[in-house]
Amino acid sequence: MKKIILLSTILACALFADPYAKCVACHGANGEKAAMGKSKIIKDMTKAEFIAALKGYKDGTYGGALKGLMAGQVTSLSDADMEALANQIVK
Repeated sequence: MKKIILLSTILACALFADPYAKCVACHGANGEKAAMGKSKIIKDMTKAEFIAALKGYKDGTYGGALKGLMAGQVTSLSDADMEALANQIVK
């Protein structure tokens, strides 16, 4: 039982070590996809636009068709998390 708990903890840490891990399914490995065919391509956004969008989704002031979905995705992100995501995706 201890081995299972330890393995689960290690796996969870590995999955969430990358702040972009939960974004990949919709936005692509490098932010190259329009999520569900409706979003902007995030790799083409400026860093300021990207961070403003994340903050807007979090406080409810930004978004269109995917606003509700994205609000749930960004709720737990801190400003530092948003900055890390921007540094990882926006070039």
